[in-house]
Amino acid sequence: MGTLIYDGADGFTFDDRVLAHLQAVIQTKLRRREGFLLLWTDRTAGPIGVLRSIWLDPSISVQFVFTGATLPELNRDWLTILSERANSNTGLILEDELRAEIREEVPEGSYRASKTKPGARHEGA
Repeated sequence: MGTLIYDGADGFTFDDRVLAHLQAVIQTKLRRREGFLLLWTDRTAGPIGVLRSIWLDPSISVQFVFTGATLPELNRDWLTILSERANSNTGLILEDELRAEIREEVPEGSYRASKTKPGARHEGA
């Protein structure tokens, strides 16, 4: 588990693969001097978890600490999805199902397939 340290806070833990994808999206947004909201359910706070959100801004320091010595391989499809969310009005919402697919705990396409079924609610709709 890697750690996202923002503004000197204690840090928020994410799987290294998820954190690597977040890092790529965050660094792109901050390099463009664009702030945005990141929301996720923090399961480290207990079995039910708590909803966390942070406003990521270029003027505030951010660190990415990985447990491994190399960065996990990035998936372009996931970078596209995460980037589109970061650019949306609602911010980058990182659901548990999305994180599970990025971690490769469920078959690739499972999360995307569930979001594109007829009658399924689409982000931004």
